Amino acid sequence: MDRIDLPSGVLDAIAAPPADREPIVKQELAVSLYREEYLSFGKARELAGLSKEEFHRLLGERGVERHYTAADLALDVEYARD
Repeated sequence: MDRIDLPSGVLDAIAAPPADREPIVKQELAVSLYREEYLSFGKARELAGLSKEEFHRLLGERGVERHYTAADLALDVEYARD
């Protein structure tokens, strides 16, 4: 598995209990990458380590709209018909 190494001083500077720091970084990175359309919902959710419902809630708290294209709609309609 690839890893992103953060300088320990940066991680230590996060104003949260030590056990919460890595999950916070992952969630914030996931939200940012999803917002900028670098990651799909599923991959961003995976990075954040959250369930679908939890990630939806987190996006809502951050005011990030879910990306849903016409192609996504067509796939959903096709799936519903089958």
